[in-house]
Amino acid sequence: MALPWPVRYPRSIFFIISNEFSERFNYYGMRTVLALYLTQKLAYSNDTATVIYHIFTSLAYFFPLMGAILADSWLGKFNTILYLSMVYCAGSTLIALGAIPPLNLPATSMTVLGLLFIAVGSGGIKPCVSAFGGDQFKLPEQAAQLAKFFSLFYFAINAGSLISTTLTPILREDVHCFGDNSCFSLAFGVPAVLMILAIVIFVCGRAMYTIKKPAGNMIVLVFQCIGNALAVRSKERVSNPRNHWLDYAESKYGKGIVADIKSLMKILILYIPLPVFWALFDQQGSRWTFQATRMDGEVAGGYTIKPDQMQVINPLLILAFIPVFESVIYPALAKLGIRRPLQKLSLGGLLAGAAFVLSGFVEIALDRTDAVLPTAGEAQLRLFNGLPCDYRFHTDIPSLSGFSVPSRGVYEALHIELPAGNGTFQFRAETSESGCVRENMTEFSGTFRVQAGSAVSYFISRKGGTSSLVEYADSAEKDRNGQPRMRLLANVRTTKQISLRHNGNADIVYNVALNQYDQMSVTDGEYGVYVGERPIATVKLSPGGVYTLILDEFLENEFNLHTHTITPSNSVHMLWLVPQYVVITAGEVMFSITGLEFSYSQAPESMKSVIQAFWLLTVAIGNMLVVFIAEAKFVQSQSLEFFLFAALMFLDMGLFMVLAMGYRYSESSSLESIEVETQTGKKKQQDALAISDTVSERSAKSTTYANEAYRED
Repeated sequence: MALPWPVRYPRSIFFIISNEFSERFNYYGMRTVLALYLTQKLAYSNDTATVIYHIFTSLAYFFPLMGAILADSWLGKFNTILYLSMVYCAGSTLIALGAIPPLNLPATSMTVLGLLFIAVGSGGIKPCVSAFGGDQFKLPEQAAQLAKFFSLFYFAINAGSLISTTLTPILREDVHCFGDNSCFSLAFGVPAVLMILAIVIFVCGRAMYTIKKPAGNMIVLVFQCIGNALAVRSKERVSNPRNHWLDYAESKYGKGIVADIKSLMKILILYIPLPVFWALFDQQGSRWTFQATRMDGEVAGGYTIKPDQMQVINPLLILAFIPVFESVIYPALAKLGIRRPLQKLSLGGLLAGAAFVLSGFVEIALDRTDAVLPTAGEAQLRLFNGLPCDYRFHTDIPSLSGFSVPSRGVYEALHIELPAGNGTFQFRAETSESGCVRENMTEFSGTFRVQAGSAVSYFISRKGGTSSLVEYADSAEKDRNGQPRMRLLANVRTTKQISLRHNGNADIVYNVALNQYDQMSVTDGEYGVYVGERPIATVKLSPGGVYTLILDEFLENEFNLHTHTITPSNSVHMLWLVPQYVVITAGEVMFSITGLEFSYSQAPESMKSVIQAFWLLTVAIGNMLVVFIAEAKFVQSQSLEFFLFAALMFLDMGLFMVLAMGYRYSESSSLESIEVETQTGKKKQQDALAISDTVSERSAKSTTYANEAYRED
């Protein structure tokens, strides 16, 4: 019977929506810059950073199971959200404080501990927030208002994700703090403040909340029933045989729950291949981000795309793709005979594999821009000439008896074969140019010392009125964080230091001592080169490039600067990553959203919360698969690793198709549709909204247990 007056919209919803926005901002903001923080500041290798990143993600999708049990069995949703949010906040604060250099805190330990706290907190509250919001409404009177709540909840998730994924890379790279050319402490600190704000907002609504007492958890019941069935079967298998092993639990749990678990098990068999998709999908924040660091992000207008900003493509495309798929793609596929949800899910998995094929080809293109490095049986030799005349060298190096080094130029021998592992070779250098003849620098001799697997360089300079050779270890390898690397070689008499001042950011200044030859990584951009306050040259250092600068004082207080590119800068544009993002996002729409709706519609009424828990577990297992492959190092090339994941995905979808062929859809669900079919308007509203919320969260790269709010009904 309808009430004679409208029920007021719950005022408590404002606090829940605001809390969700702040929490999602924190999670995605932190995770967006995490991989680069692990490599750039904590000095982990790309492989180790990938392992840490995916262990963290795996735990974040495992702990929702614990959070749901905790909320439904002991603490209730409000207390679970509050207590685990405090754990969450502690983790965010630990990472932010560890990233502040002047504090000299153990950043590595604090980061690992902070990530564990965030995984526990974020995962634990994941199944509770949307469900707690659903508790605030009276059904069926407020069914329409409940629908509006889930729309707002969906908006908060995506707004928090989009804003933080865009903003935190800017805070990381464009802000400079504590004398550093980046500001990870701010990139982590802003999300941490938002998490503190989320707790404050949530607590402020305490007096307005409808708080329901814990009423038991279906996930626990399922495992208890299975345990009982196995125990009884071990005792009665011979004396009292049954048709199905779960039938042994009927005496304690009843035929209804046993039948529901049987239906659940049929769906879970289909889940066996699903983790592989998540192994590919979640590498957007690790391997694909590292791939972007080796690319050119400069676009029109002088703006440079940050490598970690590429992750924003996924949630943007999700918002665009969902209506396009519903109105265009799915009708077109239906004409080709692809109508059933399992068919669409299979196609989504194949698209994920195709995305990794694309990333493999991009990686091959990137490999061509990498430095030429010496192999185990060869060495590299470079000679830089800081004098105003050309020199002719004569050596006893096999196949390298003579060569010339131009004035202020460079000579490179990149493949000197050394069967013995190292070598010492004699040389004699001479010139007949008047500038060097006049200054008594016509001839000199010495020894080249080279070692297999390494590079050595020599700088020809003026010393004590004669020419001399300065030796130093060299490397043409690109900076793993995508920054330019430079070395300054100086042949000067009147100054001991120069400064490089960034033309686009006055805060970036490098003071370089001229008596050292150290290679340094710097912020990319155009620099003015100064002796004191006097500008003498301009040099552009591009991302990924390796440069050697030769400074020559040809007259007193008159300088020349010559730039030599040892390894070319990143030349493959970052926008070449867009196709693989488009393909994997299309795969996500067909795989994740279709899979969630299929699972929810096919699960028995009592098993809907359980099926969502196992869906999240496939994400956790998939991330652990990345950890295993990264640690096992089956292949040495990153491009081959991408192709390995693609092949694994294709084989995995072949297995899934075989399993799907044997699946029989439940009678309550149409073979041609994945709509949730219900007997009453109230239940249809509840189930549809539960699916909507779960799909929305995964679309923003996460999932929730919205249906937990209605399990008690």
